[in-house]
Amino acid sequence: MNLHLADPKTLTPEIFRIFVERGALLTAGDRAGCNTMTVGWCQAGTLWNVPTCTVYVRPERYTYAFMEANDYFTVSVFPEGSKKIMAYCGSKSGRDTDKIEDCDLTLCYGEGDAPFFEEAELVLVCKKIYAQDLDAACVVQDDPILPFYQKGGWHRAYTGKVVEAYIR
Repeated sequence: MNLHLADPKTLTPEIFRIFVERGALLTAGDRAGCNTMTVGWCQAGTLWNVPTCTVYVRPERYTYAFMEANDYFTVSVFPEGSKKIMAYCGSKSGRDTDKIEDCDLTLCYGEGDAPFFEEAELVLVCKKIYAQDLDAACVVQDDPILPFYQKGGWHRAYTGKVVEAYIR
């Protein structure tokens, strides 16, 4: 494996650029089964004095059940030039196809048997510490939020403590 463990406190990715320009794969599950999906919304930083990562998943997404059933999740940032993988994993459902196999991705496992990908250049392995549904009643400014919810489907926010980080 070309990825190696890193201290999460030393990571300084250009997180805004990475998620806007490249996206990442959110993966949840374990060795018995997992699913991955492309995410463009992610927050990494410090909360409650620990390094954390927050991701957002709509209940209708196949990955939602994996997020609910498992204590760990991973965020895998891929190198530039991985747009086909991001597009495929963001447009296909794991209910209908094995996206990991279809994209010829190599599964690795971190703490808690959290699945991630050898092809990534940065991986955050997170242990869930907080989850909460986003709520329309809490919106204080409609723009730019409400256009994302014209058909419902409010996301659940999952905050995880970063327990491992891998970099290339």
